[in-house]
Amino acid sequence: MPRTNFKELLDAGVHFGHLKRKWNPAMAPYIFMERNGIHIIDLEKTVAKIDEAASAMKHIARSGKKVLFVATKKQAKEIVAEKVKAVNMPYVTERWPGGMLTNFPTIRKAVKKMSSIDKMAVDGTFLNLSKRERLQITRQRAKLEKTLGSITDLTRLPSALFIVDVSKEHIAVREAKRLGIPVFAMVDTNSDPSDIEFPIPANDDASKSISLIIGILCQAIEEGLNERKIEKDKEPQTKDKKIMRKELETKDIPAAIIEALVADDDEEEELEEDDEIIVDADDDDVIKAGDETEEE
Repeated sequence: MPRTNFKELLDAGVHFGHLKRKWNPAMAPYIFMERNGIHIIDLEKTVAKIDEAASAMKHIARSGKKVLFVATKKQAKEIVAEKVKAVNMPYVTERWPGGMLTNFPTIRKAVKKMSSIDKMAVDGTFLNLSKRERLQITRQRAKLEKTLGSITDLTRLPSALFIVDVSKEHIAVREAKRLGIPVFAMVDTNSDPSDIEFPIPANDDASKSISLIIGILCQAIEEGLNERKIEKDKEPQTKDKKIMRKELETKDIPAAIIEALVADDDEEEELEEDDEIIVDADDDDVIKAGDETEEE
């Protein structure tokens, strides 16, 4: 049974695309018609793509992997933060730090600085600092929390990305492609779906459209997490990877997702926590090392 229907998508305005002169020819298969100079998205294909994406995300969550949600546009920030936090998945809503995936150890190092600063506040180190130094460190902590606070639990690379507006988040798409991480995304008529493994043709500007699709996918993730919990209670032993791969192949899951699910489960070594806190650094350079935008 489909997770949504034509009327629900229509009411949310998912069918509204961009002006014809702004369209991307690669989106032609997902366009139903043109009306008053605006492209109309084929909602029948949207329903099918949502079901496909939800099924894949459910399997990812069921296997205990993480999906990183990326939505930095104004109308999507609060929606993603609210719905994704409820299913305990990481998300980026402020801005995408260049190299977040391709230079992941540096990002983890920046995240660990927050823990170091918290320890300083607890063990009394703050008392030995001047008022100016304490103020600078507090500002540094606030800046790190705003930018990276939502990925503190992401101790390793995510198994997949979900992106709202691939045109705006093109750096994230490029990094995921370089590392072979499958990408789920809402693609509007001005976007290029060629680099997206699971494109969902939809209006990525309307808050109702974004809320509906994010809600459906988060529901699928929650189902996967619940099934994982039930399975763990019944079978405490870990399944062999070969057995897991065979089970996934029988369920007609795309190869990219299978590879992500059966990837090495060994946790990456934690970065050392003896990094010194630089109290005289410029606030704008707090996470400079992880912010370089990659050049093609």
